[in-house]
Order: sequence, then structure tokens, then C-alpha cells
Amino acid sequence: MRGTVIIFVKAPRAGQVKTRLGADIGMGRAAALFRVMTERTIAEAEKGGWRVMLAVDPGSALHGWDALWPPHLGRMAQGPGDLGARMKRVLGAAPQGPVVIIGSDAPGFRARHLYQAFAALGRADAVFGPAADGGYWLIGFACRRPIAISGPDLFDGVRWSTKHALKDTRKSLPPAYIVLMLEQLHDIDDASDLAALGAHATAR
Repeated sequence: MRGTVIIFVKAPRAGQVKTRLGADIGMGRAAALFRVMTERTIAEAEKGGWRVMLAVDPGSALHGWDALWPPHLGRMAQGPGDLGARMKRVLGAAPQGPVVIIGSDAPGFRARHLYQAFAALGRADAVFGPAADGGYWLIGFACRRPIAISGPDLFDGVRWSTKHALKDTRKSLPPAYIVLMLEQLHDIDDASDLAALGAHATAR
């Protein structure tokens, strides 16, 4: 069954995206960097046979931005609420088959990670791409509507934007779920993340 990749994207407007990073390096530079990361994420995601869609924030940006978001990709609004509420909404609207959600701010992301994620979902109920800060850059489910299986507990009590996000999310899944992990990547939220990414690349 064909899988779906949903990329969470934001309109790269200065002062409205990557504001923690912008406080360190300037809002204009942060928005420009996010635009580059978004372009690269989409380009990598399109290197496989899965369906690629965009979950857009804000909803008013659904139309336009065609130079950044290829117009042939389906788009949906993330909608209101915290990240958990938005992911629940997007998962519920996803086409039939396994679905993977990724962000746009992990520079180390490559198409091979999606191949690995869908392979993992062939033998597991959920898959995560852990981030170095305790969050995650990828989450995937083997079924189209994990909400129907997990009930209202899915994403409940998750402390978003903290080192507990991945651990809390795992706790919100049904105990019987088989969960697999991909490799850890750095995502970019502030200047310290940029520095850590640079140090990691140098060490390799």
C-alpha cells in the first residue's frame, strides 16, 4: 500500500517563523535559513515513490508561495492548537496507508530516512526520528487513522518544545504498540543548535 509523507511547513515570514533562532541571528536571517531548509526537505522527500503532501501554517498561506512549495503537491491547513492537536488533525485527514510526518528544520534529513521509516512501519505500529534535544523530527504510523486506535490519549500531556517531547509522546501511545527508532538528527531552533550542528559535521 502506498505511503504518504506529510511535511509540516510554515510561511517563511521574518518575525513569524523560527523566532527563537531569530532572536539570536536576526529575524530576516532566520526566515531565510528556514526557507532553505524547507526547500531541501521537500526536494529530499520527493525522491521516493510515496505521496508527498504539505501541512501549511498559517491557513492563509495555503494559496501562493508556489516558488517555495511546488504547486503539484497537495496542501492542507495545520489548523489551530498545539503541535499535538495539529498532528492529530492532519493524521485524520491523511489518505489510506502508512503515514509519516516530518518537520522542515532538520538539515541532516535525507530521502533514505523515509525509506527506513516506511520499512520500519512494515513491522511496527509507530516510528520516530529522534532529535538531539529530546524532541523528534519524524513520526510515523502504520495505519491511516491512529487516533481511532489510540483514542483521545494520543499526544495528551506532551510537553512540546522541551527535552521531554519524545518520551511524553511515546507514553501517549497504546502500551501494545511496537515502536522503532531511526537515527538521531539535529533540528534547528536557536543559535546553539546551529553551533552543535556545525560541531557534529566537523567531528564526522
